[in-house]
Amino acid sequence: MKVAICYYSRHHGNTVRLLEAMAQGREDVELFDVAGQVDFDPARYDVIGFASGIYFGKFHQSVIDFARQHFPVGGKTFFVFTGGASSARHSDAIRAAIADRAPQVLGQFFCKGYDTFGPFKLVGGIAKGRPNSADLRSARDFFDGLVAR
Repeated sequence: MKVAICYYSRHHGNTVRLLEAMAQGREDVELFDVAGQVDFDPARYDVIGFASGIYFGKFHQSVIDFARQHFPVGGKTFFVFTGGASSARHSDAIRAAIADRAPQVLGQFFCKGYDTFGPFKLVGGIAKGRPNSADLRSARDFFDGLVAR
């Protein structure tokens, strides 16, 4: 199964660390940073995942816009996100962006990530040391389970 994971990870690189753990040793996984020049052909992939840190309660807008532009009708997807606090609603905006394409959502994975955005900077941030090695293993386990389906 060929998998693309389209992501944005800038604040502390938390999200890309999870994705690298998921993709490590796999030739069937490609990571696409949507903030750069992306030559992306969705027809080349069986599954297209989307990943981001959480900004103001949702995925970064660049990932949402990329999904809206590139996700194929009837495609399979999953979501990966990091942030200071968990909420199942963090994926609502990206789900809405592709809802008209009848996506098959295979799952989502959240991990706490070191966060110094806004007022958290004043107290030295939250979720220090995250993602940690246990988080990276959990991300890998999530992805292994997703691929095994």
